[in-house]
Amino acid sequence: MTKHQKRLSVPKSWPVERKTDVFTVKADAGPHGEDGVPLVVLLRDVLGYVDSKKEARYALSQDSILVNGEPINDEQRPIGMFDIVAFPGREEYYRVFPDEGGRLALTAIDADAADSRLGKIEGKRQVPGGDTQLTLHDGTNILAEDDEYDTNDSIVVDNDDKSVVAHFPYEEGALVTAVRGNHGGKIGEVTEIDVTPGSGSNIVTVETDDELFETVEEYVVVIDENFTSEDSENGEAVSEGDDDE
Repeated sequence: MTKHQKRLSVPKSWPVERKTDVFTVKADAGPHGEDGVPLVVLLRDVLGYVDSKKEARYALSQDSILVNGEPINDEQRPIGMFDIVAFPGREEYYRVFPDEGGRLALTAIDADAADSRLGKIEGKRQVPGGDTQLTLHDGTNILAEDDEYDTNDSIVVDNDDKSVVAHFPYEEGALVTAVRGNHGGKIGEVTEIDVTPGSGSNIVTVETDDELFETVEEYVVVIDENFTSEDSENGEAVSEGDDDE
């Protein structure tokens, strides 16, 4: 199986230039499915902290880079929406957040905000013992004692003990961000949820500061007002990098 990924065929959410080289790094199996960006791409192409996979491997061997509170030693580990990437030695902390157009970008946050991460609930079921198992957008399963959660709600999960520390219901009036589609990266308030009969996607109307747009339910995620701080304007720009091994 090839270890590389053609740049022209990467998901639109990947923060890579598509016409500078033929190939980029292929993500390993893991969270976020095909949308997951290899960690080395963020370290090299976005942040510019390493020049090659070899340098990335060395940095990761020092346990100096945390993803969602855990040290990572695989430079191809998939990184995706709302993951927390931390560099404690540098006192730098980032949240992966879609920018305008839906491409993933790194938004600077403070150390306290890096202790937890947001997740969209995409599945829910009862498990033996009476607990509720919630499946999040990245495939993570969380056990919750209460049955107050619904699909399309968002929760904030503590990176240490995996407990739910906040809950944001999906409903009219909720603050959301579009993560895919033509309106990717835009933030606004849900004004209407149009339930489509049958198997079609529900249509959501979102009002931003300067426009009203419609998108499908799968493309929006409920967030809290802290995601709209000035820091969200400081996403790291993509820089070109090579594909050295």
